[in-house]
Amino acid sequence: MSNPSNGARRAANPMTSRAKPIPPGNEEASTVLNLGEFQDVTTLTLSEASLVINALVHKRRVEGKDVEKNEMLTKTVDYLDNFARFQKKENVEAVERLLGAHKEFHKFERAQLGNLCCADAEEAKTLIPSLQDKISDDDLNELLEEMAKFR
Repeated sequence: MSNPSNGARRAANPMTSRAKPIPPGNEEASTVLNLGEFQDVTTLTLSEASLVINALVHKRRVEGKDVEKNEMLTKTVDYLDNFARFQKKENVEAVERLLGAHKEFHKFERAQLGNLCCADAEEAKTLIPSLQDKISDDDLNELLEEMAKFR
């Protein structure tokens, strides 16, 4: 049987959860890139991050450190193994050279292209709207086709 005083007590208690904090700044990645404090930060693709972290894991194993006990590192390596589009070091470097040759792209845009591996220019410009006026569809399609060769 329900107790009416319990219902009254619940209603009288103020909400205990905190309001979601408003992010500092007005970061956005739409037709205009405004990345706030990350505007000039070098951005890695997941494939590049995978190379870096796997090299670190290898080094730690050689040094005799037990990397298997670090759950966060293990989960990160698993994530990168699943989502890195380019697996071989030579291919990762080749894609980075291709993307790096396009100085009109922001570092963030290059990383997004390397992560998403879009099928065509339309998809790329839909997912990365800031590319809209930076490259023609034909040139972008050519770049995406070159990148696809390294998968």
